[in-house]
Amino acid sequence: MPHPPLVRSRPGPDGRDAAADRCPGVARPWPAEDGLLVRLRLPGGRVAARALASLSGVARTHGDGDLHLTGRANLQLRALPADPATTGAVRPDVAAALAGTGLLPSPSHELVRNLMASPQTGLDTGRPGGGRADLRPVVDALDAALLAEPAAADLSGRFLLVLDDGRGDLVDRPCDLGVVALDDGTAQLRVGTAWGDVVALPDVPDALLALVRRFLDARPDPAAAWHVAELDGPLAPAREPDDCVPAPTARPAYGPLVGGEHVAAPDGVLGPDLVDDLVARDPDGTLVVTPWRGVLVPDPAPHEGGGAR
Repeated sequence: MPHPPLVRSRPGPDGRDAAADRCPGVARPWPAEDGLLVRLRLPGGRVAARALASLSGVARTHGDGDLHLTGRANLQLRALPADPATTGAVRPDVAAALAGTGLLPSPSHELVRNLMASPQTGLDTGRPGGGRADLRPVVDALDAALLAEPAAADLSGRFLLVLDDGRGDLVDRPCDLGVVALDDGTAQLRVGTAWGDVVALPDVPDALLALVRRFLDARPDPAAAWHVAELDGPLAPAREPDDCVPAPTARPAYGPLVGGEHVAAPDGVLGPDLVDDLVARDPDGTLVVTPWRGVLVPDPAPHEGGGAR
């Protein structure tokens, strides 16, 4: 089906300019009263336990000692020292320590890796009340596609992609682009506030990247639109939501759940003791930061021989 005519964006709200987009990153920290604040994006909220321990070490050595969770399932460090030789940059040794965690694969694209996904995806797929599809490979492929697309670096740090695995936990989360799994092989795209085409699950990364490119083409002035909803016209033909689109569901409660345990981070803070406890549960495993100020600790994976650890 042919694409609709290319739309052009209207001027940004309140006459803003590109410099007003100050979502923080390592290369673009936010100057707060207690020092510099940086944010590290975690696609799908996933973070290796050893990387979390390493990041906590940076916070303990150079910051306020804590890791701070965001509503987009990312992590922030506060009170970091500035480089006295520059204006507003993180001190070089601290920036190197942050890069050494492995959570900064591309300085040019660090601000645009805003990929939220159902935290339990792949942990309870196919079980009653669980997800319909394992979106972890989709998140990985989409993240790789964004990192490999030079133009994607021009996205606003506020541009958000949301992937719901069919359980409904993120189906009502506002987004710029997204997808909702309909079953274990198909999904429906979300385009701004509208619904898009139904596509095969393996085609989701390419389909979303194509929409990202189209958004960038429709918005030649980065200051004119940070979000799909700010364009003058639709980015893609609007579709009716598929009958299999789930109703919104409540966030998972804290405590044990199918596939793991949802651990609360009091006031959205992972203090040193809590980080140490989370890492000790499975030092070689992967944790999932959730959009609800918590951390999902998956059940340990079985050995290749089949027994549980």
